[in-house]
Amino acid sequence: TLEMCLTNTWLCMKYEIAAMLEHGGAIVNISSNASLRGQAYNSAYAAAKAGVNLLTQSSAAEYGAQGIRINAVSPGVIRTPGLEKYFEEQPDKEEGLRRKAVINRLGEPAEIAEAVSFLSSDRASFITGQLLSVDGGGAIR
Repeated sequence: TLEMCLTNTWLCMKYEIAAMLEHGGAIVNISSNASLRGQAYNSAYAAAKAGVNLLTQSSAAEYGAQGIRINAVSPGVIRTPGLEKYFEEQPDKEEGLRRKAVINRLGEPAEIAEAVSFLSSDRASFITGQLLSVDGGGAIR
């Protein structure tokens, strides 16, 4: 549910922040491109992920002075086991989802991991409070 998604993210962050207060650190939340615009039959999920976005930004503003950077990654359509199962059941849907990305392909889980790794690293030391869409350009369609 909407409340559980936000509560779980907030609870995780509560303990992560407490552990990082002394030495700083980086938190990367996982959002979704579903949070960027309304879609039929996706209201609760989209609202929960939009809440993650604002939680990320607000928390970044609150804890930046203590050396804690907080960002979020917003995946587009990613090839996951659940998506593969969906394609088995609805093979005609794959092409449409592929076309959601400007680069005309689905994302891979490793591409999300790379974005999280980057935002967690010192290479992103001046980045906080941001939502990084990893979506092959889907957010600009």
